[in-house]
Amino acid sequence: MGKNYIESAKLVDKNALYTTVEAMELAVKTAKCKFDETIEVSVRLGVDPRHADQQVRGAVVLPHGTGKSVKVLVFAKGEKAKEAEAAGAEYVGAEDLVAKIQNENWFDFDVVVATPDMMGVVGRLGRVLGPKGLMPNPKSGTVTFDVTKAVQEIKAGKVEYRVDKTAIVHVPVGKKSFGSEKLIENFRVLMEAIVKAKPSAAKGQYMKSVAVSSTMGPGIKVNPTKVLD
Repeated sequence: MGKNYIESAKLVDKNALYTTVEAMELAVKTAKCKFDETIEVSVRLGVDPRHADQQVRGAVVLPHGTGKSVKVLVFAKGEKAKEAEAAGAEYVGAEDLVAKIQNENWFDFDVVVATPDMMGVVGRLGRVLGPKGLMPNPKSGTVTFDVTKAVQEIKAGKVEYRVDKTAIVHVPVGKKSFGSEKLIENFRVLMEAIVKAKPSAAKGQYMKSVAVSSTMGPGIKVNPTKVLD
């Protein structure tokens, strides 16, 4: 444990359940590194990810973005390729990009968007894009003919949330430099989306625990019953 972490940990009561406002103010206060730390939210859900009817996945545009510049790759042809370029996508192509990824192990991008007619081609990359969480998916809005909207939303701060094998969702909600007010707004928008995404098959308490932390800071527990307050 570094000196900064130890000092920050002293500010957090491990047994307390903080309000959203208190937690975000603490997250900013405990981010003591010289770089602009990311503030991340971790939500443990009362679902069993092994069952298809208990998957929690979606995407939401955070009002203040994530503070990170995102490189977008779009698989499209013809007019849709032109639209993607005009919307600001860094990379646009088809089979040529598939070959580049396969042959050069190239991953200089953060999000992948594809038009539905390109999914047969993109499917060849399932084994490499899937484990990295980069495979386009209709639920997250990354398989669409409206590439302009998809690229613009991603650039504006769209984040994808997805429950992992341990039933936890990890999502960044901004940077320390945002200040607590903007982080709180981003947090609430994210939590509303996760609450709405509750599978009908999920029984019992849906939101088991919620925590926020900076990149190098301690975890801060948020009262899971009051995340929208």
